[in-house]
Amino acid sequence: MNRDSYSDMLAEVQAFHDKHDFKNTGGEELMYRIALMAEELGEISACASKGKSVEQLAEECADLMILLMGTAIAQNFDLKRAFWGKMEKIMKRESKMINGRIRVSEFRDQVL
Repeated sequence: MNRDSYSDMLAEVQAFHDKHDFKNTGGEELMYRIALMAEELGEISACASKGKSVEQLAEECADLMILLMGTAIAQNFDLKRAFWGKMEKIMKRESKMINGRIRVSEFRDQVL
């Protein structure tokens, strides 16, 4: 296994899904996965707001990444292709300062 390989990471997440039979036990249901991702975002927020260590933050971010990769497996889309397609789009965007912070969005006549 190459720990720098996205395909090996994806295979490991697939093995986790297979081990726990997510496909047949509701673990791949989209709304359930969204709820789990929201929970992980809450844990990431708690790391920041409660001054937890960078190691704890990294672990919570890894949980979210595993959930994202698993969602790609469950919904049968190529997350790597989606990543590179999105990067290509956002690299072309301009940024704006909004309330003292940088924002890089499409800014379709929205008020922020």
